[in-house]
Amino acid sequence: MSQTRKQNSSNGETKPRTSFVNKFFRGSKLTNSKAGSRKETNDLETTNFQPSNDAKETTTLDTAKPLPPDTAPGSRMEKSELLPPQLGPTAADQSLDLNNRGLTPGDLRAVVALLPLLPDLETLDISWNDFVSGTLRSITQQMHLVSKLKILRLGSCRLTTDDVRALGEALEAIPELEELSLSWNSRVGGNLPLILQKFQKGSKIRTLELVDCDLTSEDGTFVGDLLPMMQNLEVLDLSINRNIGASLNSIAQGLRSTSNLKVLKLHSCGLSQDSVRLLDAVFRYLCELKNLDLSCNKELGGGFEDSSAQLAALEHLEVLDLHQCSLTAADVASLTEASAYLPALEIVDLSWNKCVGGNLKLLLEMLKFLAALRVLRLSSCALVTEDVALLASVIQAGHLAKLQKLDLSYNDSICDAGWAIFCQNVGFLKELSELDISLRPSTSRDCGRWFRHLLRAVSKLSKITEIGMKRWILPTSQEEELEHFQQDHRGSIHFDLGEGQ
Repeated sequence: MSQTRKQNSSNGETKPRTSFVNKFFRGSKLTNSKAGSRKETNDLETTNFQPSNDAKETTTLDTAKPLPPDTAPGSRMEKSELLPPQLGPTAADQSLDLNNRGLTPGDLRAVVALLPLLPDLETLDISWNDFVSGTLRSITQQMHLVSKLKILRLGSCRLTTDDVRALGEALEAIPELEELSLSWNSRVGGNLPLILQKFQKGSKIRTLELVDCDLTSEDGTFVGDLLPMMQNLEVLDLSINRNIGASLNSIAQGLRSTSNLKVLKLHSCGLSQDSVRLLDAVFRYLCELKNLDLSCNKELGGGFEDSSAQLAALEHLEVLDLHQCSLTAADVASLTEASAYLPALEIVDLSWNKCVGGNLKLLLEMLKFLAALRVLRLSSCALVTEDVALLASVIQAGHLAKLQKLDLSYNDSICDAGWAIFCQNVGFLKELSELDISLRPSTSRDCGRWFRHLLRAVSKLSKITEIGMKRWILPTSQEEELEHFQQDHRGSIHFDLGEGQ
C-alpha cells in the first residue's frame, strides 16, 4: 500500500487569497456559486486516496501577469496559488478535488475563502496534502456554509490531534455526509471518538474508510458500539489496523445492525482463528455483502475448518480475498464446500497460501461451481506440476469460460512438462486478457519448448493484452519466434520479460 506523496514547499509570503478567488471565478466564467447554465462537465473522481495524475481539461487563465508588488523578493509563486489545478466549472460548483496537488499554506487560506461561495458543494477532497496538518480547523469552521456536503476525503493529510478534534466538532454541521475517508492519518488512532462521537442514529454515512490509522483496541470497541447508528453503511474499511483484532467481538456485534453493508475490508487487522468464528456468526446478517477482504492475517489459518457454514449465506458475494492467510488444507476444503452457494463470486485470491500446492484438487469443485469467475489469483502457492495439469483439465472442460485474469506467478516448482500441458489448454480461456507466470525475483530459468505452445494458444485469444513472464530466459531461437509473433500481431500483446530482455 505504499503511496508517493508529492510535497511542495513555499517560503515567504503567498499571493493574497482575494486574488486567488478573483482569478478562480474570472477563469471559470462564474460570477457566483450557482452558475446559470453549464455547457461543460468535468467528472472528477478519486478512489481510495490514490494520488490523481490523470490529465483533465482545465480552464484557461492568464498566468503571464507579473507578481503583485507586495510579494516578497525571492518568494515562490506556485501555480496552485492561482487556481486549484484541474478544476472546471462543474467542479467549482459541486466538487472541489485538490487530491495530491501539493497545496501550500497560501492555497489553504484561499480554499477557506472560497468555501463560503460554494453553498452547493457536495465533494471536498484534499487528500495527500501535508500542509493540511495543523490547519484543518480553519476549514472546518466553514463547514456550516457547505451543509450539503456528501463526500469528505482527508486521506494522508498528517492530521494532528487538534485537527481531529476540529473535524469532530464540524460533523454536526454537515448532516448530509455519506462518505468520510480519513485513511493514513496515524493521529486518528486513539482519538476516534473525538471525530465520530456525534454521529446520530439514522446517520446517512454510507462509506467509512479508516485504513492505516493506528487504531487501538479501544477504537475498535468504539466502532462496534457506533455501527448500529450507521444502518445505511455500505463500505467499511478498517484495513492495516493491527490492534483491532482484539476488539473484533465488539465490531462483530455491531455488524449485525449493518444489513446494507456491501464491502467489508479487514486486511492486516491482526485477525485470528477465533476472529473467523466471530465473523462467521455475523455473515447471516450481511445478506448484501459483495466484497470480503480478510487478507494478510497470518494467524487466521485453520479458522475456516469448522466455521465456513455461514459464509454460504453470502449469496451476493463477488470478491473473496484471502491471500497470505496461512490457510490449511482443511480451510480450503471448507471454502470449496461453501462455494457451491456463492454463484455470484467473480474474484478469488488465495495467493501466498502454501497449502494450495499439491492440493489443488481440493479447489477443483470450487472452480466448477464458480461459473461467473473472472479473476483467479494463485501466486506463490507452491503449486506443482500435478496442480497445473488438474487446472488444465478444468479449463479444457469449460468451467472457467468467463475467466479474464489468471495469476500463477511465483510457483517455481512446476516443471516444463507441467507448463506444456497448461499452455496447450490456455487457448480455451476465450475471455482471458491477462496471464502471469513470472518466476520469483530470486530465481530465473530457461524457457522450455512449452513457449511455442503458449504462442500458438494466445494467438487464438482475441482479448489478451498482457502476459507476465519475468525472469524466464528466452534463448535466441525463441526471441526470434517472439519477434515474428509480435510483428504478426502488431504488438497487441505485451510480453513482460522483466529487465534485460
